Amino acid sequence: MLKIDGVTHWSIGVRDLEESERFYRDLLGLEYRGRLGNSRMACLGVGGHNILLCESPSAAPSVPGEEGRVHHAFETPSEEWEKGVRLLHQQGVKLAGPIVYRERGFFPGREIYFLDPSGNILELRDARWRPGMPRPTFEELTSALTQ
Repeated sequence: MLKIDGVTHWSIGVRDLEESERFYRDLLGLEYRGRLGNSRMACLGVGGHNILLCESPSAAPSVPGEEGRVHHAFETPSEEWEKGVRLLHQQGVKLAGPIVYRERGFFPGREIYFLDPSGNILELRDARWRPGMPRPTFEELTSALTQ
């Protein structure tokens, strides 16, 4: 068996590199590290990980409705998760399903799934949520914004 020491980077296929750089940097707050030479790839960082956005006109997005399949998950503290839900709503980001309150399993917590500009499914996860804690709906979390 081969021994792997760590992860160098994960790659996400995107259709428009500039649009995706803005989305991941300006909306999601990932640290922009720059372009990789003359390529159509950009590196961003989060939580000690490198994320490469790789432009490809044929980048195939995930299929909404297939939760638990191909997607990329980002973790945030509870207060940032709620702020993130509101920000997604304010920015008109398309959701890929309802809020999920996962009580057990490998990744318990609360999750919201949404699409990046290329149609990739992303997950925003609050691992600190536990059964018995409040379970506000998307509408409850965003209602103050629409009043």
